[in-house]
Amino acid sequence: MVVAARKVCVRRRDVDSISESSQGQSTRGRRAIVLLMSKVPLSACAGLKCLICLTLVLLRIPEASVAFAQQGGEIQSWVAPRTSHGYPDIQGVWTNATMTPLERPADLANQEFLSEGEVLEREGLARLRREEQLVPGRTQLQRLPEGSPIAGYNGAIWSAPRGIVSSRRTSMVVDPPDGRIPLRAEAESKRNYLIANRTDSYSNMSVYTRCITRGVPGSMIPNFYNDGNHILQTEDYVAIIYEMIGEARLIPLNGRPAISSGIGLWMGDSRGRWEGETLVIETTNFSGKGWITPNQNARRMLGVPVSRDLHVVERFTRVSEDVLEWRVTVDDPQVFTRPWTLELPLTRDPEYDLYEYACHEGNYSVANSLRGARVKESAARNKEE
Repeated sequence: MVVAARKVCVRRRDVDSISESSQGQSTRGRRAIVLLMSKVPLSACAGLKCLICLTLVLLRIPEASVAFAQQGGEIQSWVAPRTSHGYPDIQGVWTNATMTPLERPADLANQEFLSEGEVLEREGLARLRREEQLVPGRTQLQRLPEGSPIAGYNGAIWSAPRGIVSSRRTSMVVDPPDGRIPLRAEAESKRNYLIANRTDSYSNMSVYTRCITRGVPGSMIPNFYNDGNHILQTEDYVAIIYEMIGEARLIPLNGRPAISSGIGLWMGDSRGRWEGETLVIETTNFSGKGWITPNQNARRMLGVPVSRDLHVVERFTRVSEDVLEWRVTVDDPQVFTRPWTLELPLTRDPEYDLYEYACHEGNYSVANSLRGARVKESAARNKEE
């Protein structure tokens, strides 16, 4: 029984649909146990259920790596495929496309999950808006004739359709339980200043606008285009290639010592290790010059600067053939009042092609924005005179 319990796996959509009222960090384990008990036939003895539950608790199996499915009243197991070195195989292209917001919206303040009806309604409205954008004459985003020399690729024409995450959560943030990131007041004030005065200096502008980086974890937080993330593995390294900005991370798994604490990097210094079915990546040594995320979809978090104390822990767990759970805990005492955690299921898409992101080439936005601001200032001074 212990061996069987170790090998049983569960899809997040099955687990999260069990209890929409559960809250807090411990709910993930509780829902997994409730689901497992519900899958045991009523004819089975009560002792069997207790043994299974006790096994899960004693082994402390992460709910993310335990998925359950039922066919004909029997518990079916799914085990992640292995690489030639015996580790879970998480290689491939995984997309992060979703319309689920990073933080829980104010109108859903006390609602952790959407109902199936609410999901259908929201996804339906999103499809209608997308279809309207593709109708010539209805919007500035129009299809140009084939071979046209100029075209924007990052609008509705290029972007893939988006839906609510399979768990039906109202936010990617799962801790704190209210789905809101615990931002310090002084960090929010600095963010407001940077946004309001972004054309005063290039240094006030987003590192994304300046084609430098989207950072960690910002590089994998969904935007509205460039959804691909390519993961490659060897015994000693994991590489993550992001379609957005074309960034890449090479993460040692072999116990390689961290760099000196005096060195700060845009994407930090990452070290990885395997904990059972989960790849854990810890990243420190940030430069303190970036933003937590430059994504427009991040809303309130857009423009929040990070410090040198930023510490990010990512957990990648393949929970089914086509789902890789990405769970991230972010801690920066200078920016947040406490650590916070987001969770996002990444979807395997072997047909997805990552395109080159030529950001610097033809990027006139920084120079033109600064030049335009100076022209406006000059005009205002002349008017006063």
